Amino acid sequence: MSLIERSFREKIILVGVTVPPGNDQDTEMHLDELALLVDTAGADEAGRVLQRRDHPDPATFIGRGKAEELREVSHALDADTVVFDDELSPAQSRNLEKILGRTAIDRTAVILDIFAQNARTQEGKAQVELAQLRYRLPRLRGRGLQMSQQAGGIGTRGPGETQLEVDRRRLVRRMNRLETDLARLTEQRRLQRKSRRRSRLATVSLVGYTNAGKSTLLNYLTDAGVLVEDRLFATLDPRTRRLGLPGGESVLVSDTVGFVRKLPHQLVEAFRSTLEVVSESDLLVHVVDSSSPDPESQIDAVRFALSEIGAAEVTELLAFNKADIAAEQAARLVDRHPGSVAISASSGVGIDELLVAVGDRLRALAAVVEIEVPYGRGDVLAAAHREGEVLSEVFNDDSVRVRVRVDQAGAARFREFLVDTPS
Repeated sequence: MSLIERSFREKIILVGVTVPPGNDQDTEMHLDELALLVDTAGADEAGRVLQRRDHPDPATFIGRGKAEELREVSHALDADTVVFDDELSPAQSRNLEKILGRTAIDRTAVILDIFAQNARTQEGKAQVELAQLRYRLPRLRGRGLQMSQQAGGIGTRGPGETQLEVDRRRLVRRMNRLETDLARLTEQRRLQRKSRRRSRLATVSLVGYTNAGKSTLLNYLTDAGVLVEDRLFATLDPRTRRLGLPGGESVLVSDTVGFVRKLPHQLVEAFRSTLEVVSESDLLVHVVDSSSPDPESQIDAVRFALSEIGAAEVTELLAFNKADIAAEQAARLVDRHPGSVAISASSGVGIDELLVAVGDRLRALAAVVEIEVPYGRGDVLAAAHREGEVLSEVFNDDSVRVRVRVDQAGAARFREFLVDTPS
């Protein structure tokens, strides 16, 4: 049952384990974030338990003695559920529930629950359900030797199936159906992206830690009307809008799902088709909450997630958001990261500088070619001005020599007029 489907706010005990090379400060910071996740899911933190270990216990993650201590704490605080910051194996979860006498889940289960609450589109709901089923399949629990009822007749006698096997087969069938549906939706999305690429517009994706302000920025830039809430994972479904830059060129800007530390791999796999818009972008605007207690670790977490989806090589522009409420911190971060900008997506501070930086980065990515166009081919000359940035023109007796900055498709179009290799 979903955490918020119950008629009361659950009381949750948070559990964090410090394992080398980690330290207690990092563990506390991760538990602070877990508390926000739990609150978003519709429950309240009743307390937290920390432990140091050389390595997780294979049976219970925290060891039997600590588990029994945790049972006493949970009983004293009247907690309904215990949430671990690290992912539990199916066996660890079962063993802990036997000792604790209450539900034991992990960060992955909480994030999946939040995604299930926030999915709105057909594709988003299917992606979340598939991720949930992938998570639940190895955690199915049967009822021992209890068998399903058998009908009489040749070929039907025998031990039969356990309920566990029936449930497992049902889940696998549902997963196969979801994968088929998502493959169809993925193809539709790819056709949409192919159509957009034919428009010859550069693509920019807004990426960042969850609740960093990506949706607010998209709304400010394009009046997209995307839902904005001060909570984690408020936006799951990507939105793409057209944006004009100061240099006169237009680009397509997409908002994407936020990332978080220890993002469940089930979600990364399920949302891979949606996140392809990121890996296929010309530029990533990495939005960072400059008011965060540890923005550098959030930057690292986002970059790790980008590497998982094949977007680590896409050019990145750091935009330190919320500079209106954390001006000094934003200024320090800009100094620490040359080429970045400080902005406020809510007030508009620094947005002009951001747009100029986006245009400069995109132009720097384009190739510079030199073409020689006969005077009788005014259409080619017009196309050079329309599709690229003309850097110089030299008028000769029977032709015009033009240096123009264009994308790869534009360079291919002018191939027969090339007089020099791209530089």
